[in-house]
Amino acid sequence: MAQQQQISLPAKLINGGIAGLVGVTCVFPIDLAKTRLQNQRSGQQLYKNMMDCLIKTVKSEGYFGMYRGAAVNLTLVTPEKAIKLAANDFFRQQLSNDVGKLTVFKEMLAGCCAGMCQVIVTSPMEMLKIQLQDAGRLVAQQRVMPSIVKTLKMGGTSAVLSRSYNTAPTPQVMRMSAIEITKELLRTKGVAGLYRGLGATLMRDIPFSVVYFPLFAHLQQLGQHSSEDPSVPFYWSFMSGCLAGSIAAVAVSPCDVVKTRLQSLKKGPNEESYNGVVDCIRKIVRKEGPRAFLKGASCRALVIAPLFGIAQVVYCVGVGEFLLGYTPYNIYSA
Repeated sequence: MAQQQQISLPAKLINGGIAGLVGVTCVFPIDLAKTRLQNQRSGQQLYKNMMDCLIKTVKSEGYFGMYRGAAVNLTLVTPEKAIKLAANDFFRQQLSNDVGKLTVFKEMLAGCCAGMCQVIVTSPMEMLKIQLQDAGRLVAQQRVMPSIVKTLKMGGTSAVLSRSYNTAPTPQVMRMSAIEITKELLRTKGVAGLYRGLGATLMRDIPFSVVYFPLFAHLQQLGQHSSEDPSVPFYWSFMSGCLAGSIAAVAVSPCDVVKTRLQSLKKGPNEESYNGVVDCIRKIVRKEGPRAFLKGASCRALVIAPLFGIAQVVYCVGVGEFLLGYTPYNIYSA
């Protein structure tokens, strides 16, 4: 068994990486809409809903405007998903009893540990992605509210971010480089600059994993052919991943709103800065009301559902095992 676990780890990492690449490519425009909707303040709403956001993005920035920040996500989603899925499997194996059974509490604990592990990559990835995704919203805000362009505040943003937008009467969406942003943050803030909003990221990802992994495992069990044959059809894995992912995504949506606000370095006109999680929550409640914590919740569910559905199909079918030449048996016994 020990040898089997060792040889299956590379396959799990490959599965997680491929799943992340395929999933992100499919749902990234919806994720961009989620970020822009979450960053909207009351009285400065440019987008009515997800479709309105995507239509306006295409009109003002072109088709590929919907994929601003995708390069960062595609680059880092491979290690992120690989760590998340492989870590959950590892901790489930370590916490299981002699017959491979887990209590619900131990399933939640394994998910918690997986969430803590992935944040090493997730936090800087989200930080860079959000700057790129939100760029078009801020430029559009300048375009429709020219009278307050001069009051644009940077909130301590670096020079690189300051050059990303102009204050001309007809501002254009200028290209931002994730590498430039990274270099500037490292120069001015150090490594801690890339991990701004780490507490909020943990506050989102740990509960998500605690909810998602046990729920998926139990939904997956419902599709098993029999106790002797634990395999499940690929479509069942997809549906289980979609359902578990959407439920977990909506459950932690308020935490995602807080994380997005904290990690947005560039601020628009009259948009306040936040001094940590508590300050962010307090200001949102006071100025926008509790409903603001559900901004982008439907978008997030639409992002996470297919993302984890695809991830679980790739993971359970065993693409990594196939590429490494393992037998089909390893797909379900690893």
